[in-house]
Amino acid sequence: MFGIETLSSTSQAAAQIGLVLAESIVLYVGYGALTQAVGPTVLDTLGGE
Repeated sequence: MFGIETLSSTSQAAAQIGLVLAESIVLYVGYGALTQAVGPTVLDTLGGE
């Protein structure tokens, strides 16, 4: 998919770790933005403060 299969085994491991780390950062930022955008509306609907 990303062409990392052409790398040596050590480089493959480092690339895989980097991809997983990048994905986790994107998800963290995305969920944080979603929570900030929709959270207050959901809490008001559910009767929270």
